[in-house]
Amino acid sequence: MKLILKLLLTSVAVMALAYLLPGITVTGFKAALIVAVVIAVLRLIVKPILVILTLPVTIFTFGLFLLVINAIIIMLADYLIGGFAVSSIWMAMLFSVLLSIFQSILFTLIKED
Repeated sequence: MKLILKLLLTSVAVMALAYLLPGITVTGFKAALIVAVVIAVLRLIVKPILVILTLPVTIFTFGLFLLVINAIIIMLADYLIGGFAVSSIWMAMLFSVLLSIFQSILFTLIKED
């Protein structure tokens, strides 16, 4: 039940960010829900692989390269989903940072067991 609620909150955050940021477009709530699911799956599967492959660069940049990895995941979601568009890598980076902030704020509304 919490997973569904987190996905719904993430899709609300995606819709809000698409409204606020000029380089992000989402066609509707259904597309935002698909974006939330795809980003969750990509973060679960692709992100650990990218982190391991880019570990020397991540260590050298004191972890700042993780922002680029998050932007790559957003760009992959853009490639995979038809109703979601990101204009540039910089917008994807800003979107990923703001999405993480929104998620941390919204997930505090969910009480832990």
